[in-house]
Amino acid sequence: MILRRFVIPRLALASVLVLPAGALAASVHVQGSTPTANAVIDGRTTAFSVHFDQPIDHIRSVLVILHGGDVVEVLHPRLDSAPDVLFARAPTLPPGKYTLHWRVITLTDVGVTEGDIPFTVTSRTQ
Repeated sequence: MILRRFVIPRLALASVLVLPAGALAASVHVQGSTPTANAVIDGRTTAFSVHFDQPIDHIRSVLVILHGGDVVEVLHPRLDSAPDVLFARAPTLPPGKYTLHWRVITLTDVGVTEGDIPFTVTSRTQ
């Protein structure tokens, strides 16, 4: 598989969303994720999700897969996911170390929170 690399530095992730001034707030907490932090997953895994402790805005939230600080894939969450879950599918990833970066906006106070979930993809098992 061809690794899709976009020439977007990590700092450019801030431009994925247009935010009002002062909107950063640490009001959302992760309850679980797929993959979990530091998980080693099989290359066939294509589902990515983050479960939060309150409803989030699916339209203005985003999941990004990074490899070595480079954006590999910008994932658009499914709008029909549970109110407190971001869920998206990605193409099969080649073996390597990755980070699932998430950025969410809450529905209740329009606070923005973001974080990273490191994971490793291993070769496919036959």
